Amino acid sequence: SCALHLLFSCRTKESMYHALTYATILEMQAMMTFDPQDILNAGNTMKEAQATCQRFRKKSTVADSFNNLVHRQSLEHFTEEEIHAEICYAECLLQRAALTFLQDENMVSFIKGGIKVRNSYQTYRELDSLIQSPHYVKGENHLHFEGGVKLGVGAFNLTLSMFPARILRLLEFVGFSGNKEHGLLQLQEGASSYSFRSVLCTMLLLCYHTFMTFVLGTGKGNVEEAEKLLKPYLARYPKGAIFLFFAGRIETLKGNIDAAVNRYEECCEAQQYWKQFHHMCYWELMWCFTYKRQWKMAFFYADLLSKENTWSKATYIYMKAAYLSMFGPDDCSPFGDSEVELFRIVPSLKLKIAGKSLPTEKFAIRKARRYLSSNPIPLPVPPLEMMYIWNGYAVIGKCPNLTEGMLETLNEAEEALARSSATELLADDRCVIKLLKGLCFKHLGKISEAEDHFNYIYLNEKKIKYDHYLIPNALLELAILYLDQDRREEAIKLLEKAKQNYKNYSMETRTHFRIQAALHQAKSAPENGMHCGASAVS
Repeated sequence: SCALHLLFSCRTKESMYHALTYATILEMQAMMTFDPQDILNAGNTMKEAQATCQRFRKKSTVADSFNNLVHRQSLEHFTEEEIHAEICYAECLLQRAALTFLQDENMVSFIKGGIKVRNSYQTYRELDSLIQSPHYVKGENHLHFEGGVKLGVGAFNLTLSMFPARILRLLEFVGFSGNKEHGLLQLQEGASSYSFRSVLCTMLLLCYHTFMTFVLGTGKGNVEEAEKLLKPYLARYPKGAIFLFFAGRIETLKGNIDAAVNRYEECCEAQQYWKQFHHMCYWELMWCFTYKRQWKMAFFYADLLSKENTWSKATYIYMKAAYLSMFGPDDCSPFGDSEVELFRIVPSLKLKIAGKSLPTEKFAIRKARRYLSSNPIPLPVPPLEMMYIWNGYAVIGKCPNLTEGMLETLNEAEEALARSSATELLADDRCVIKLLKGLCFKHLGKISEAEDHFNYIYLNEKKIKYDHYLIPNALLELAILYLDQDRREEAIKLLEKAKQNYKNYSMETRTHFRIQAALHQAKSAPENGMHCGASAVS
């Protein structure tokens, strides 16, 4: 807003912290809107912030300054201001790299971003060594400096530790490495200090516990830790939109869907300036009503997103069509939309960000293609399949009544499929339903039924025509089922099979992230082997 602009822009040329904070706020906005103009503004502002930091850095070559840091002789030659300049400079590089990946479609920008990430990573490592060094003297603002190092080291370690092994091997080749426990510890220490960056450390941890471990992991996020982190902020800022959003997310993960809906609605009422927070809430509300099988309400939020948000029109229109397909014969479409017509326009809405289209969008486009023929074969349960992609079965798994309701809908779909005439896609459609039913059985404690359903997919592998993603995911789900029963050796074998034997299927990277998380769980200490709220990697 104008006030924000005035508050920061007048000081951005002479204060590195004003420059960095202002650029960070613009970057957050760009990441939420995906608007090319916002991305450009954030990039230019971050570049200016980097130039401001550069003016305060030690007047020597980068190589010299690193050399000094490594050999410890000249540490006393760094003023406190110069050390702060190093940390702010590293943060600017990291944020510019993230923007580069968002902004451009060519390989050159990708490499440029990679170089920025590498330089940033190296700087954080050196500054971390400096803090551990006996020569390190705490200055007046040491908390802010140390908080910055913890944010960078924590973010790098945590992010890198989640990458699938094949990507990690490439990264290790150029000197990157990640340790999840070390990353979490650094961020926890950063969050509990009273530094300029403690709120950023808290945000990163909240994102990790409520999103990353969920969407890219085995659905076993640390909700207790997230609640503990959020509590003081929510008490201090009861109308803070971002804190209300995380409060909603925590309620969702606990399976308190009605409480989550209230939190998201509060979040929307709390402020009107950043519409992106509304859109994040609409996305979550859409899923909350999906869990409750209230298709009209879910449709309403998918429709709002398709009209107001630019992240992925293809995904939103696909979801609108998906919800329409679940309406009963007496339900009329709220806007006179036709599901077939909506499915047909999905492929034309493909977006490209950083030269790649979004995996969810690619998935939606592939699924919608079957509606392009003059006599389309309908998808059996499209919203429930997409719910798997976003790990929704781990949420309803906490609520037996929601899980039983979902199982009922899946049984009806299975019966309808058995009644209709066989098509070339029969095996694909049957296997989709089997996978989702298997998850419901697992969460209801019917382990042998779940096992049979996941095995069915693997046994019918050769019959599947298009939905090849089902096979590695069925192996993954079976492995997680085994992990929950402490059958670790069998689980690891299945995970290795899923990882090595299948390529070029929908949502492959997300599946690899989940395999990596399951392997990490399988190979870590047994104390977290049995878990009462264990939930799917869907």
